[in-house]
Amino acid sequence: MSAKMSGLELMQSFVAGEGRAASIGTTMGMRPVEVSEGFAAFEAIPDQRHLNPMGGVHGGFACTVLDSVTGCAVHTMLEAGATYGTVDLAVKMLRPLRVGETYRAEGKVLNMSARLGVSEGSMYDSAGKLVAHATCSCLVTRAK
Repeated sequence: MSAKMSGLELMQSFVAGEGRAASIGTTMGMRPVEVSEGFAAFEAIPDQRHLNPMGGVHGGFACTVLDSVTGCAVHTMLEAGATYGTVDLAVKMLRPLRVGETYRAEGKVLNMSARLGVSEGSMYDSAGKLVAHATCSCLVTRAK
């Protein structure tokens, strides 16, 4: 992460395909597609790597994508040099996910304080139906 760029600037560079995005994006088949202050949206496509023993898409897929999008929404609110980490994540799975379908996850900040960012995330299928929802708290460490 560039210590000279704000969180929003860094996330905008990832959306533009510049810089080195996090490797978890490749692992999860996800990429940021839209960001603004307090908001981040990703697209994600589960594949054969993301299956549970019963052959369905593992719930951890949605959890990881929602953790990423809620954290990145918080990241857009941070000044250069500040960092964050997830403290807690609560996810509700509402519908099963399907291999090969493109999902859109959107995260938005609900509250920011000096040390804590609280956000929520929603994941939608290609028909626009809500498939999972999350709330997240992130611990913020400000640059000195």
